Order: sequence, then structure tokens, then C-alpha cells
Amino acid sequence: MNPFTMLPEGCLSEIISFTTPVDTIRSSVISREFKAAAESDVVWDKFLPSDHQNIVSRSVSPILFENKKDLYFRLSQSPILLDEGKMSFWLDKTNGKKCYLLSSRELTISFSDTELFWEHTFDADSRFPEVAFLNNVDLLDIRGKIGTRELS
Repeated sequence: MNPFTMLPEGCLSEIISFTTPVDTIRSSVISREFKAAAESDVVWDKFLPSDHQNIVSRSVSPILFENKKDLYFRLSQSPILLDEGKMSFWLDKTNGKKCYLLSSRELTISFSDTELFWEHTFDADSRFPEVAFLNNVDLLDIRGKIGTRELS
């Protein structure tokens, strides 16, 4: 008999929360007790960034989820647009680290306001509504800013 199965679900959840998302999924196949503990919001809340509520509130479209595990997988499987579509956000699936991608309009690009060098256009394959298309340039200088509090 596995001694861990004698522990209350809350204790198992707390122990599992000190692992990783991958290990949590693996542990859920050990027994019914481990599966119940691994599904707990206690576990998945620790894998989500501490500011996940703020991030979700900045989403362009509503984020629907049933529990914290569902939210974690929603954020790690497909990026969401934030701040009126100026930034894309997702979680790294294996470690839960925050990942950001800035739109071209949020970047400082040398000569981006000169049509001879750059063109801003719609691209159906892009996650952003508008992309910067490089026509011709001799010097390429691209800079972006993101607040350090946003990072993992």
C-alpha cells in the first residue's frame, strides 16, 4: 500500500504544488487520490503567475475557464492578445514562465514612419491585426520596452 494515499487530499495537493506542471500531470496517474489532488486549484494556482488575474483582465477577448488547471492550459496552449491587441501573452507549458510578444506598433523601428522603407499592413496569418513589412532598409534598429514587473 502506498503511504501517500493515506494522506488527506489537501496534504497531497500541497506536496504536488512544489513540483512542476509536467510532474503534476504524471503524478495524477498514480492513484485516484493523486488524481484528485493534482486537479486541485491549490496546485494550479501555484503554477500560474501571481498576477494572472490582472493579465486575464487585460485580454482583448474574454478568457473562459472552469478551474485553475483549465486556465493554465488555456494560457499555455494558445497566446492571448492584451492591451487592445498591442501585446501577446502566453505561459511556457513546461515551467509556467510568462512570455510576451510585442506588436510592431509597440516597437521603435528606425524609419518605420517612412513608406519607402516600411509598410504597415494587415496579415491574416499574424496574431496581431497589423504587421510591419520591410520594403528596403540599410540600417535596422528595432527596440521594444516592457515593464520589468511584467516578467517572470
